[in-house]
Amino acid sequence: MPKLIYLSLVVEPNDDGYLARCPGIQGAFAEGDTVEEAIFNCIDVVKMIASYRTERGERIGIGEVELTPGTRVTLSIPVGIS
Repeated sequence: MPKLIYLSLVVEPNDDGYLARCPGIQGAFAEGDTVEEAIFNCIDVVKMIASYRTERGERIGIGEVELTPGTRVTLSIPVGIS
């Protein structure tokens, strides 16, 4: 059974839309036209990094991840409401 990991993401506006990054994983960042697109793109990058490091026998630095088809990543994202 795949393990779930919880990531902290930082999403900021930039000149092209939004940039989402995961400060705990080197190289884990992605852009998108919307906040949601940036988040989903960053999730894909995290999965690729985790898969690559798993194949090489490395850890991704935030707990062990067992990657199998259908692995899901769940995010805890704070939302400020005015």
